[in-house]
Amino acid sequence: MSSSCPQVHFFCGKIGSGKSTLAAEIASESGAILISEDNWTSTLWPNELESLEDYREKSARLKKALWPLASQVLQAGTSLVLDFPANTVPQRRTLKALVDMAGVSHTLHLLDTPDELCKARLKARNAAGGHAYQVTEEQFEQFSSFFVPPAEEEALNVKVWCSSE
Repeated sequence: MSSSCPQVHFFCGKIGSGKSTLAAEIASESGAILISEDNWTSTLWPNELESLEDYREKSARLKKALWPLASQVLQAGTSLVLDFPANTVPQRRTLKALVDMAGVSHTLHLLDTPDELCKARLKARNAAGGHAYQVTEEQFEQFSSFFVPPAEEEALNVKVWCSSE
């Protein structure tokens, strides 16, 4: 859906918090284009994301390739839902740079989901087999150790979503 005031939606929350589900809902309801990091990385580099370093390198390469296109889409008047994690200050800085480069507004959706619920969702997601990546509890803990909620000085438009089930 094209509009005169495009915006970017991006997401902050631990693995299993519901970021991708919310991203799909927002894209569907708003008519925005959804770009999912997991879909791209699992297609471009299947079986190559074995470590946190692998993820960092592939994620940076993907953003370098996609950001010029994303900026053009925004400048053409179409909103984007970027299903990329914004769980650290550097990740948010990268997403905010795209927003600033395109001169559009944004919403950072912060999913406040208890760890035990995230882990239960991951277990169910892994069992169902429909997701591009199987995440172990150890990987959840490793990635969660880097999670930093957004701070006021980051100057982000934050919408908080609380989840308890």
